[in-house]
Amino acid sequence: MNELLAKYPTEIKAILAKYPPEFKRSSVMPLLHLAQGDPGYITPQAMQDIAEICGISITEVGSIVGFYTLYYDKPLGRYHIQVCTDMPCALRGADKFLKELCERLGVKVGEPTADGLFVIEEVMCLAACHRAPMFQVHGDGDLVYHEHQTVDTALAVLDALRQKAAVAEEGKA
Repeated sequence: MNELLAKYPTEIKAILAKYPPEFKRSSVMPLLHLAQGDPGYITPQAMQDIAEICGISITEVGSIVGFYTLYYDKPLGRYHIQVCTDMPCALRGADKFLKELCERLGVKVGEPTADGLFVIEEVMCLAACHRAPMFQVHGDGDLVYHEHQTVDTALAVLDALRQKAAVAEEGKA
């Protein structure tokens, strides 16, 4: 049984309606985005389900997940912090920014913070070279760019996210 189709029948129908039947494989990226939404990453089952829906192999789906930095194939923190360290950003201090940010949070790149809220990733090109150092945050269904950052301004952003997460948890109790 296709679990993704059972969970999101209306959303999947709407996504597929945007593509001619002979090009349903083009719906793979919107389907990946849908599948990643709830658990925060794309499960092996979701990849299998998407392959079935799109009529492609699970290897093709997995290669798309592996190629794009906006998809995750394992659980990470609630907020995924991506810092670009490509050459133009590095020239504007991104390497130092990343190193100091990790030191201040007490983590290494790819390692979750002690509270499990944040994981910092080093990525190539977020298309904001002229605004480096910068990072983007994936979480709570949003993707937000934070540009012209210092470590202190970045920590203020993360503190605000930490408070937002605490309020959300209180609302569940």
